[in-house]
Amino acid sequence: MSDAVLSLRGITRTYLQGEETLHIFAGADLDVFAGEIVALVGPSGAGKSSLLHIAGLLEAPDAGDVWISGHEAVHLSDARRTAIRRGEIGFVYQFHNLLAEFSALENVVLPQMIAGVPRRRAEAFALELLTRMGLANRATHRPAELSGGEQQRVAIARALANRPRILLADEPTGNLDPKTARMVFGELLDICRNQGVAALIATHNLDLASHMDRIVLLHEGRLHEGADLAAAFQSL
Repeated sequence: MSDAVLSLRGITRTYLQGEETLHIFAGADLDVFAGEIVALVGPSGAGKSSLLHIAGLLEAPDAGDVWISGHEAVHLSDARRTAIRRGEIGFVYQFHNLLAEFSALENVVLPQMIAGVPRRRAEAFALELLTRMGLANRATHRPAELSGGEQQRVAIARALANRPRILLADEPTGNLDPKTARMVFGELLDICRNQGVAALIATHNLDLASHMDRIVLLHEGRLHEGADLAAAFQSL
């Protein structure tokens, strides 16, 4: 196995739709290395979210292997997979999924405290992340008091709170205006590169994708790489 932080090998996944079998993945392979940011693009319905769920051990493939930091993870116990998700993987979903009864700061503190970080240290790092996301003055606000874009920025900070080795993000800037998206995305790339985080980011924004280290196209169940992917994606 390579020294990639995240490796997918021969990922196969099918779904039944009535009497029809849909082949979502047909032997998909991918490596993502420490400090590398990879854009995952493809048409709606291609399976980008499902691939992220499999990579993050939230969903099992029908066949194939997921390697995390050099260890095969699909066949581990539920408890061990949960421990890997908590300690090594950060998620940013299309919808922020913040805890409504807690402030922005508390939403970023809680994952750290669950992982055993003392509260004072967790609060200091949470405030640092929120500041980088332009939210220092909104730290005490609850999600209902934040705009959709602000909530998504809190979700990104929360995903980075436990200093994961892998960041999986599903349209992380989809709810942000273009100026804020560029700012937040720049901070996200900077954090990943400086901390050696391997990031796989699903996006429809080819402008943002062009600033990542690589672009992979998910099409007809397989992952493709190459110089003409942007044009190929736009033609789908």
